[in-house]
Amino acid sequence: MEKQGRIIKLMGSIYTVVDDERKKYKIKPLGILRYKNIQPKVGDLVVFNDDSIIEVKPRMNDLYRPMIANVDQVLLVNSAKKPDFSFLLLDKFLTLIEANDIKPVIIITKVDLLENDEMKALKAKLNYYEKFYRVIYFSAISEIGLDEVVEVTKNKVNVLAGQTGAGKSTLLNTIEPTLNIKTDEISKALGRGKHTTRHVELIEFKEGYIADTPGFSKLEFVDYQADQIRFYFPDFFKLSSECKFYECTHMHEPGCAIISAYQKNEILPERYEDYRFIYEEIKVQKPKYRRDEK
Repeated sequence: MEKQGRIIKLMGSIYTVVDDERKKYKIKPLGILRYKNIQPKVGDLVVFNDDSIIEVKPRMNDLYRPMIANVDQVLLVNSAKKPDFSFLLLDKFLTLIEANDIKPVIIITKVDLLENDEMKALKAKLNYYEKFYRVIYFSAISEIGLDEVVEVTKNKVNVLAGQTGAGKSTLLNTIEPTLNIKTDEISKALGRGKHTTRHVELIEFKEGYIADTPGFSKLEFVDYQADQIRFYFPDFFKLSSECKFYECTHMHEPGCAIISAYQKNEILPERYEDYRFIYEEIKVQKPKYRRDEK
């Protein structure tokens, strides 16, 4: 008998699929899916029976790093300290999330480690992002921001992403202590965290799901062109209509409204400088090819 469900876990070659009644099945895909070059992944909506995944439904979106599909929003976790906050990492993640047409929610962890002056300075700059994204400040120790995180994750398929060592697993454990996800301390020698998550899994939470995914060792802009990046900076949208050239890249063209705004300090300096860095990084990289297919 055929059923419909969602893949919530992949470990080795075994997929865990949950049906509408929350019953779980551990099965493998039919061989014909491999023949068709279809690789099921966590988050996929599928047709299956007691033995096999028969069909993978069309995807709403499809992330490559991490390997997960049909995400409602990404909880983008960045630490305020240990490791130090990085606007470049934040903007790289936001670019990738925007490119996949997924809603980002920015969560700043370990805020209890900042002095008052440091916190004020960070918030002053992040106020710029709050015009376009929800920003939540969180502490696992004092549980600041806990209610906000719980509220924003309800009835959604959420994925956690962010810099290594930012406290993604700690965030999950604080939301739901019974999860007991393994965490490690920051490696002081390397100045970054150790990878603690070994597989991709959607965890049932608040009538929806949240994904704990392997830590990002690096960010890769696979299948992107440098001149596409301007479309993934929503704060540039309105201003770009004032650029002299329709296909302005905001890098060097005369009459560029974005460059003018940057020079007048109307755009957060770090934001535009990160845009230029990402643009140049993609422009010089060699083509890379994805192994998975949508």
